[in-house]
Amino acid sequence: MAGSSGVSSNTTPSLAPKILLAKPALVTSSAAKYNRSGADDDSTSSHSIRSRTPPIGSLNLISDSSWDFHADRFLPFLTDNTDFTVVGVIGPPGVGKSTILNELYGFDGTSPGMLPPFAIESEETKASARHCTVGIEPRISNERIILLDTQPVYSPSVLAEMIRPDGSSTISVLGGESLSAELAHELMGIQLGVFLTSICHIVVVVSDGLHDMNMWNLMSTVDLLKHGIPDPSSLTLQYPQSSNLGASDKESKDRIQDGGEEYVATPVFVHAKLLDQDLAPHTLVHLKKGLAQYFTSSSFVRSKNQNAVKDSNNSSENLISQIYDLESEVKLYLLPYQRKDGSSKAQYSSYATMLWNIRDQILSMDTPSFSRTLSERDWLKNSAKVWDLVKNSPIIAEYSRTLQSSGMFRR
Repeated sequence: MAGSSGVSSNTTPSLAPKILLAKPALVTSSAAKYNRSGADDDSTSSHSIRSRTPPIGSLNLISDSSWDFHADRFLPFLTDNTDFTVVGVIGPPGVGKSTILNELYGFDGTSPGMLPPFAIESEETKASARHCTVGIEPRISNERIILLDTQPVYSPSVLAEMIRPDGSSTISVLGGESLSAELAHELMGIQLGVFLTSICHIVVVVSDGLHDMNMWNLMSTVDLLKHGIPDPSSLTLQYPQSSNLGASDKESKDRIQDGGEEYVATPVFVHAKLLDQDLAPHTLVHLKKGLAQYFTSSSFVRSKNQNAVKDSNNSSENLISQIYDLESEVKLYLLPYQRKDGSSKAQYSSYATMLWNIRDQILSMDTPSFSRTLSERDWLKNSAKVWDLVKNSPIIAEYSRTLQSSGMFRR
């Protein structure tokens, strides 16, 4: 973007500085991840050991080495503003989670020299079978949209980095319990899902291809195990000592604890890396109908007629009517392969157009509200408490024991 006016032809112009979209501290980690050349790349130590510790300057909220929450890293970038939106993303490796968040952030990848706020998978990363995101990496846009990128679920590279020679996990994901690496890896994805649906307004669930139902199954499990986890504004987090609560506050606290109106973020399902023949309009119609039927009894869908249907008899006509109503509420989008040349079939929109459409739809959504108004800073501080509740959830712990006793995972 630097112009050449005022520079003679005999003068060698100095290199223009890189244009950084985010604040300096926000870009430090991305810059480190994107530094693929120079003297630093010749260091043998950086290639001989795979470290799970985020680079210095990273805003990483959850450390993969200890699975603990670090609010102090991101807190300086938040304010007392109460008008903000939290969007998280979850999905398997290489499906474009970071790319979607970069689009929501407003990153313009066509401008030379600009670094994306979230690191995306490079050819080197693919070749070395590594993942870009560790734990949860946050950013905040000028529009006060807090974006949370998560490490991939069902990721061989994550599992490889946490498994000991005897098969046990190097990371304690459940209150100090010793688990096999496979089971701990399974629980990590569930914990991330429960956490995001508790502290976000919107959770983008990205699947790999048209027929990948793994993320549907994961979110169904998250819905079952989320019970008892409050949102960051809950009085149970704000006022741990019940003796300090007023009469009205105690009623609200009891209501939340009883699970009468548990908070849950709105999911947006995206099936990415689709072939051209998968982009036909009827494909979206059938997939949306299947998704609505899959989550008919889930707390993720909020049909206006849902309560009425529950109160009426469970006839097939009522069930069909309920599924039909839910189809209009299910948020599901298709995203093709991102071709290097940007080409696409004439009858379908390009990858960039579809990605832009997803961005517009997400940013224009009516999002659920937390039970109480809170600031960005309070949201972060209380999110740390929510994470502790997730890690120590008796429901998730019981689910872990059930999986262990099933014989699906070695001890």
